[in-house]
Amino acid sequence: MMKNMKKNPVRIVWLFFGFLSMGIGAVGVVLPVLPTTPFLLLASFCLAKGSEHFHKWFTGTKLYKRHLESFVQNRTMTLKTKFSLLLPATCMLLLAFLAMQNVYGRAFIVFLIVFKYVYFFTKIRTVPAGQKLVPETEG
Repeated sequence: MMKNMKKNPVRIVWLFFGFLSMGIGAVGVVLPVLPTTPFLLLASFCLAKGSEHFHKWFTGTKLYKRHLESFVQNRTMTLKTKFSLLLPATCMLLLAFLAMQNVYGRAFIVFLIVFKYVYFFTKIRTVPAGQKLVPETEG
């Protein structure tokens, strides 16, 4: 593994951001104001770029299996997961809306908020909490 690091030092940066994102995502599990899923998705992406070994390790953790596995395999989320992603992002966009004086900027922010909810509830299937799904196969 260290041999690969010497060939491509950028992998160290990917690993750093992967573990940082994983740490923030883990904190988000216990702090309801901090979203978990986006940070864990970022961690998965960064670790995959940094090291196949660490990516395999991450996808085997309880943290990954509990919060990301069903989304990655089936593009499904629980209602709680959807709202844990949508509500903090909506709050941040509403703060930007209140701070902005430009009518076009405000209209764009409203569009983003509506688009997020439409996308999450039409493109990502909602499943009951704790439901285990078998990955869909193309046939």
